[in-house]
Amino acid sequence: MSEQGFKAYKLSGDITRSLDSLGYRQPTEVQRKVIPFALERKDMTVKSHTGSGKTAAYGIPICELLAWDENRPQALILTPTRELADQVTQDIMNIGRYKRIKATALYGKQPFHKQKVQLQQRNHVIVGTPGRLIDHIEKQTIDLEKIKFLVIDEADEMLNMGFIEHVEKIISELPQDRMTMLFSATLPRDVEQLCHKYMHHPLDIEVKTEAQTTSQIEHAMYAVRDDNKLKLLRDVTTIENPDSCIIFCRTQIRVEVVFKELHRHGYPCGRIHGGMEQDDRTKVMNAFKRGEFRYLIATDVAARGIDIDSISLVLNYDFPQEKESYVHRTGRTGRAGQSGRALSFATPTEDKFVASAQGYIGFDIPTREHPSKEAVAQHRPVFEAKMNHRRAVKKDRSSRASQEVLKLYFNGGKKKKIRAVDFVGTIAKLDGVSADDIGIITIEENASYVDILNGKGPLVLGKMKDTTIKGKLLKVHEANRK
Repeated sequence: MSEQGFKAYKLSGDITRSLDSLGYRQPTEVQRKVIPFALERKDMTVKSHTGSGKTAAYGIPICELLAWDENRPQALILTPTRELADQVTQDIMNIGRYKRIKATALYGKQPFHKQKVQLQQRNHVIVGTPGRLIDHIEKQTIDLEKIKFLVIDEADEMLNMGFIEHVEKIISELPQDRMTMLFSATLPRDVEQLCHKYMHHPLDIEVKTEAQTTSQIEHAMYAVRDDNKLKLLRDVTTIENPDSCIIFCRTQIRVEVVFKELHRHGYPCGRIHGGMEQDDRTKVMNAFKRGEFRYLIATDVAARGIDIDSISLVLNYDFPQEKESYVHRTGRTGRAGQSGRALSFATPTEDKFVASAQGYIGFDIPTREHPSKEAVAQHRPVFEAKMNHRRAVKKDRSSRASQEVLKLYFNGGKKKKIRAVDFVGTIAKLDGVSADDIGIITIEENASYVDILNGKGPLVLGKMKDTTIKGKLLKVHEANRK
């Protein structure tokens, strides 16, 4: 396997080409354990920590097994948060790019009508949060009759957020003849019962959890009074001086307080919590991924859906009240084989939460003394030098994969009676272009979007400015990217 990598799975050319463009070279442990059985359509439960590569573990076989020419959704992926839904949707679209796999994300605080229109088009994969999926089921705006693949991602978080009843209601609407995969960092009894109830002789696959891979993460804790946390935070970050850091707070108000404090002291920082509009949350998340700022202050909403391999420090400004949350939060660091640090502040009233987390992870979290004034002063020059240093913005996998793809916008859609076949028929006849260069096509009421593959985007863009579609000359330009 080590020499062949993903070629050992005998995937189609379209999928292997996408994996190459995304920089996937060798399967991770969870991918090695899951992909062969998933390709055989086996039901399975997978206990695997965040950052282990599980999205590709189910995304690769699903994209391989989907029938492109089926207009109705064939795969349903349930996620607990909007951030994770967006992340999974993007990953599926990247893996299935050359097969022209279309994935759509459905979640709350997004216009319902816009989602309804999206669901009327060809969609191969639906990725959604349980609440919004229930809304579409009740309003009969989603077609689930052709679902062949169900993935329940972060099942333990679904349980913590009270989604289990919603999940069961959604499952009851699906065809029984399907493959079901459940992924969870932990496997509480409720989740195990869910597996046995809705799966056929499932395989049980386990990959080491963060708690077991302690060699990759250095854990430590500071005892502190609540009114001294902000000063301690500044002192600890001065000494730690991380390249990339997530600071977790319990509430939205706490996030705002910490953000304002750090921003006032010149920290390059951003914040994210459930009270923000989804577009704003997405912009902050993408900026953090690109490295535009180093400190992200967040509620647990950001514990899922952050796919970054290089977070060097996780800091629990408020100690998590649920033992599983400690694992999920600290699992943001020490990813992809790298080392990381997980530091926590604990007030005297949080001793019971600390004891619960320690019992769960199987070891005592070492306690540190507060940094001395001398130590802080000694580290400050290096800290301030890094603060003033402008970082190079990183490109993620999506950016690398998109270099060969250009999304074009056309100012015509359903109202002008334009269909996807009209774009294919017109663009494929251009000199130097074939049907293989045309990717996903999305037709809306007054606009259309066409992915042009293989670096042919600029060529098509130039020629389409003077080429009619169904006798109409449409305005065309590069579509705005998120």
